[in-house]
This record gives sequence, structure tokens and C-alpha cells, in this order.
Amino acid sequence: MPPRARSAWFRTLGQLALILAIAAVTGLAIGQPWPVITFAALGVVAWHYWRLRSVLVRLTARQRLTPPLGEGIWNELDRLLHRSQSEMRGRKKRLIDMLRAYRAAAAALPDAIVVVERNSQRIQWFNEAAIGLLQLKYPRDIGGPIVQRLQPLQLSHWLASGRNAETLEVASPWNPAATLSLRLIPYSDDLWLLVARDVSRLLQLEQMRRDFVANVSHELRTPLTVVHGYLDMLDPAEHPDWAPMLAEMQRQSQRMTQLVEDLLTLSRLESQDSLPAEETVAMSPMLTTLRREAVALSQGRHEILMEDAAAVDLWGSNKELHSAFSNLVGNAIRYTPAGGTIRIRFRPEGKGAVLEVADSGYGIPAAHLPRITERFYRVSTSRSRESGGTGLGLSIVKHVLNLHQARLEISSEVGRGSTFSCHFGADRVRPREDLALSFEALP
Repeated sequence: MPPRARSAWFRTLGQLALILAIAAVTGLAIGQPWPVITFAALGVVAWHYWRLRSVLVRLTARQRLTPPLGEGIWNELDRLLHRSQSEMRGRKKRLIDMLRAYRAAAAALPDAIVVVERNSQRIQWFNEAAIGLLQLKYPRDIGGPIVQRLQPLQLSHWLASGRNAETLEVASPWNPAATLSLRLIPYSDDLWLLVARDVSRLLQLEQMRRDFVANVSHELRTPLTVVHGYLDMLDPAEHPDWAPMLAEMQRQSQRMTQLVEDLLTLSRLESQDSLPAEETVAMSPMLTTLRREAVALSQGRHEILMEDAAAVDLWGSNKELHSAFSNLVGNAIRYTPAGGTIRIRFRPEGKGAVLEVADSGYGIPAAHLPRITERFYRVSTSRSRESGGTGLGLSIVKHVLNLHQARLEISSEVGRGSTFSCHFGADRVRPREDLALSFEALP
């Protein structure tokens, strides 16, 4: 108990004792001590109940208490209640100010924000941007079902996914020139946050970038062909002093050609939403081709191991899958020092299949793994230049696998090598007639 409250408590007890003592003396003086003491005690109890009633009346009437001037226990109680009310009013004012600030910030956002009740899927609140992007009306749509209010958008199945709902891009039914990107963010057990953004400008810029890269790559083909032709006509034997320069020029022109081809391949993949033609991809010949390419690229500097344990084929594009697998094998050889091991393994995974390319090379630091599939992203610029990489191989692999509804997983440890795994689902697996298990090790 605080010192001030303790002092008031003892002061009140002293007053009570003094009143009872005076009553006892008065009662003895008139010869009837107990009736006088009882009457005095009842008066004290009645006075305390009256003070208690006055406090309850003020509290139930939500009246603001004024700081009292006395020093009794009831005056101290009034002071404590007044302090509690002042603190509560201060907290309430701060909360209201914060709420207003948050609502003002949400209202100023260019994205549409809609608060949705999880179980009933009814709209609890939305900002001003939702009025323009989603055509919601205030207060008509407050409390209404969001699926019905956002028709003709088909959102029932998307909302049913809940926490697993992926970002949804749909054409706006209210503005034919706009494309909406919808995200569902569960931020409590009872409420969801629906965020809608107009991504038309971003898609337009992305398309412009793709067109620019594709056009420039096409235009570079002709001058590179001319340069290659003239370089092939120059005989280093006729000009021995030019031999190192001609070799370097040929190497750099070949690297530029490979970069142009990779850019064209990546542009073509990015512009596709699905594979134009699909077929059964025989994996046994595919693995044989990958082994042959690995041996040719390695030139005897690595040990190449090949294992076919899946005994199945894949459904998709033979050309695209070969491009992806070949990029993984080429990277493994380029970034593995001489004497290292490259292991290509095709194995089952549940009802699906996995193609793994593992190496004993330099490894990739963990900080680079999230960005390793970005175009032109390099872990080590100097090492990439020495190996002749273009920085586009893993981007091509990622896009090819996306078109096959597959995924790329990368595990790596610095100094111990890397493993690139292409995971294919059951719908991409086809039975193979030849069920033989092959394992081959090449020097």
C-alpha cells in the first residue's frame, strides 16, 4: 500500500476509535454506555455507506471525479479514482489518435485495402482506393459478403484457400485496360486483409523490357555472324603475331553469341504461358546425351557419374527440358575444379521424379541462394568471366521448370559443392518400357 493511502487508512481508523471513545464516555456519563456506543457505530457505518453510494453513483453516471481536498480514506479513494480516470482518458486519446493515424495511412495508400471477416467473409472496412479499384460503395457494402460485392470476379475458390492463397492476377471487369493483383493476408484469427493493386503499368514495362531484349538480341545476330565470318577467314599461321589476339577475339565473339542465344531463349520462355507442344520425353536417351555433353565439356578433367534409378519418362517439351538439364550440367562442370566429381542422378520421389545434378565444386554461400536464379546474377564476377558463363542459365532452368509445373531446389555448402534438383510431379511422369537400371562412371 502506498504511504499516502496507508496514512489515510490509519487516520480513518483513528477517527473511528475517537468517535467510539467519545460515545463510551458520553454513555458512561448518562449511565447508558452501550446504547450510545451502538448508536455512534451505526452512525459511522451509515456515513461510510453514504460515501460509498456517492462514489458508485458517480462511477455509474460516468461522471468525472474532481480531486478532493480532505485527507480521509474516502478522499484518498476519490483521488485514486480521479488519477485512474485521467490515465484511462489519456490512453484512450492516444489509442484514438493512433487509430486515426492508421486509418489515414490506409486511406492514403494507392492500393485497395479491404478488411474481411474470416468466417462469414463479410466486409468490415475498406479504404478510399477500394472505391475506385474495386467499385465498393460506402456505407452500402459494409457488412456485405465480399464475393457478392466483387462480382463478376470469381473469388470463392481463391478465398477458400485461406493462408495458402497465392497472388491472383485478373483483368479488371470495371476497367478493361487495368490488371488487378490480389493478395490475401490473414493478420489475425478472425480477420483477413484483401490487398488489390493495379499492376497494368508494371506489366506494360515488363513487356517493353522483354520486347527490347528480344529485338536487340535479334539485331545482334547479323553483326556477330559477320564478325565470325571474318575471324574464320583470318589464318593465324599467316600472321603469327596476331594469333593470341585472334584467339581472344574468337573466344569473346563466341561468348557474345552464346549470350545472345540465351537472351533469345529466355525472352521466348518468358513470353509463354504454357508449352506449345508436349510429348513423352524419353529419359534414357536424354541422360545419355547429357553424359556425352558433360564428357565433351569436361575434356577429361572431371569424374562423371550417371545414375538412372527412376525408370520413368517425363511428359513435356524435349527441347526445353534438354536446355534446362544441359545448363545445370554445364554449370556444374564450369564451376568445379579439375579432379572434381559431377553426379547426374534421375530418381523417383513418391509418385513423381527428380533429376539431380551434384558437383564437388566451390559451393554457393547461403546469402546468394535466394537470388541465384535471377538473370545476370553472379556469385563471383571474376570466376564467371573465367568460366565463360552468361548469368542466364539458371533463369532459363527456372522458367522451363515453371512451364512444366516443376520446381528447382538448390542446396549448397561452400567448399563442398552444390546440388541442383528438378522436382516433377506425378502428372509429369510416364511409365517407361525399358525398366533397366543403369549406372555408369566415366573418368
